[in-house]
Amino acid sequence: MIFDAIVLAGGRASRLDGVSKPELEVDGRSLLSRALDAASGARHSVVVGTPSVVPAGVLVTREDPAYGGPAAAIGAGILALGPESPGPESRGAASPDYLLVLASDLPNSAKAVAELLTHASEGTDGVLAIDSGGRRQPLLGLYRYGPLSAAVHGRDLTGLSVRALLTSLDLAEIPMPEGSTDDIDTWADAAGFGIPQPAATARPTTTKGQPTSDRDDEAMRVALSEWSDRLTEALGLEAVDVDIDAVLALAGTAAHAVLRPAAPLTTYLVGYAAGIAAASTGPAGATAAFGQAVAIATQLAKSERQ
Repeated sequence: MIFDAIVLAGGRASRLDGVSKPELEVDGRSLLSRALDAASGARHSVVVGTPSVVPAGVLVTREDPAYGGPAAAIGAGILALGPESPGPESRGAASPDYLLVLASDLPNSAKAVAELLTHASEGTDGVLAIDSGGRRQPLLGLYRYGPLSAAVHGRDLTGLSVRALLTSLDLAEIPMPEGSTDDIDTWADAAGFGIPQPAATARPTTTKGQPTSDRDDEAMRVALSEWSDRLTEALGLEAVDVDIDAVLALAGTAAHAVLRPAAPLTTYLVGYAAGIAAASTGPAGATAAFGQAVAIATQLAKSERQ
């Protein structure tokens, strides 16, 4: 079996304060190096992003426009690996049997890639990883070249979710070894792998310990709380104890993992679901219903990522 690898390394890393995620190190090796090692069995590999250091023999490309999302990055990777790209004679023009799609923020992906290769023949159009929570991880998948290249051909991939990109593919879902799908999206995730947050990215604080920024967080919370109270009254609702932090976190997750417009849509649907539940349980159950709806929406949004 011949496979080529597309390693995705071009996100904004907004939840890491813009720090280059592929350059973070776990056990002395960068995340990008670990991803390329996991894909070491590939005939050819391409990194989609702007890494500062790439081993010899590894192609580098970028989706256009930049930050167009993982589906666009996959399309750029396929184009770079294809026979129509510059210098095909150096790689061989024959198409591979499979394309490995691998996010660069998975420190322990080697075990997962090995598992995918073992089960490659079990999927008509390929196999993708299922994490310990039962969630699909499409940026950790082994896809037949023909169906995946056909899925990207002639489409505007900018902003398209990977889930939508893969809709036409018949894929087998393969459970992964524990920990092999753990990724690094936030500094809390990074800390779990022994990566400290650089002091330069920490937000300065006042003498009272409140974070400061161009738009003070505390002032923003006060303004949002006041707006919540005014809107609640204007809508004729009973007093609602809104968990503003939870709502903002949910909106941020949806915007990052799906699309920016998904943020207001997601919060609306979560509120609607919580409202239906509260109608039968009464005001006392509203908070629990909201929390459950937030948890479901957050989990679903994360499964759409990157």
